Amino acid sequence: MDQPIKTEAKPAEESWWRRRVVGPVLALLTQGITPDRIALTLAVGTACSLLPFLGFTSLLNLGVGFWLRLNQPILQTLNQILGPVQIALILVYVRIGEKIWSTPAMPLSIGQLVQSFKADPGGFFVRFGWTGVHAATAWAISVPLILAMVYFPLRGAMRRVVTRRKVK
Repeated sequence: MDQPIKTEAKPAEESWWRRRVVGPVLALLTQGITPDRIALTLAVGTACSLLPFLGFTSLLNLGVGFWLRLNQPILQTLNQILGPVQIALILVYVRIGEKIWSTPAMPLSIGQLVQSFKADPGGFFVRFGWTGVHAATAWAISVPLILAMVYFPLRGAMRRVVTRRKVK
């Protein structure tokens, strides 16, 4: 006897973005985390993740997250996602800080900074200490702007998502 072959339509594969970002955020929304809290977590996480010092953003996110009682998995995931952006912005922060402090531009590159630190950590801080101050100054000034630019649009978007999900 011939039996008909069962063919089941496979659901369309979800994109990486939907699986790894949209899905978890929607899951958090259904678990009682408010849209405003998610937007705040993403805004604070973005600002902390752009600190122009390699290796300190995880600790900064951890500390600020505990202090403000923010969602740690979101903060740390965002920190990892923004790693390349952080590296790209280090020189931008240095140059802006040099303008703020009215100091001449120091010739440097990310590769030079990493190599110098590996060769002589103590000498690195002597040589680039003020460069770090310049970058930190520019970053500190940018934090309120980053918070506003991320928080307010995301808060509105998250609220709309919740409203749509309640309507369905």
